[in-house]
Amino acid sequence: MAGMSERPASGDLQPAPGGIMVDPAWHPSPRAKLLWAIGAALSWAFPFLALIIWMIVDPHRRTWQLWILVIAVLAAVFSIGVVPMWRYAVHRWEITAEAVYTRTGWFTQESRVAPISRIQTVDTYRGPLERLLGLATVTVTTASSAGAVHISALALDDARRTVTQLTEIAARHRGDAT
Repeated sequence: MAGMSERPASGDLQPAPGGIMVDPAWHPSPRAKLLWAIGAALSWAFPFLALIIWMIVDPHRRTWQLWILVIAVLAAVFSIGVVPMWRYAVHRWEITAEAVYTRTGWFTQESRVAPISRIQTVDTYRGPLERLLGLATVTVTTASSAGAVHISALALDDARRTVTQLTEIAARHRGDAT
C-alpha cells in the first residue's frame, strides 16, 4: 500500500463513460481471505456439532443424516474456500482529498462514497481474529443516514496510516460534518 494517496496506473477516481464510478484502487490485506475463511469455518462448527449429536442419538435415520451431511459439507467448502476469495476480489477502498470510497460484498455488492467534509469520527476496531492476524477495520462515521463506512481487514500498519491520513485530510476541510 505504499503511496496510499497515489492511485495505481489507472488514474484518478473519475466517472467512467455512462456515469459509472471507476473501482476504488486498494484491496484489503491478503490476510483478509484467511480472516473470512476462519470466520466462516467457525460459523459451521455448531451445525456440524448438532449433526454429529443427531447421528449419535438417532441411528435410525442414517440416509437423511448422510444427505444432510453431504449438503452441509458442500456448503461449508463453498463458504470457507470460495466466498473469501470472491469477497477479496470485490472488496476495495480508496481515500482521496475529497472522499472515502468503498466497495464491499460478495453476492450483493455495495459501493459507498463518504465526502471528507461529512466525516465526524475515524475509529479502528480489532476483534480477536483480526488481532491474531495483524489486521484492523477502520470505521469512518459520517453525517449520513446510511451509517458508517467500514474499511475492513487492513494490515495494522495500513490501518494506522489510513487513520492518520483521514485525520489530516479532514482537518484541512474543517466542515461542520452535518
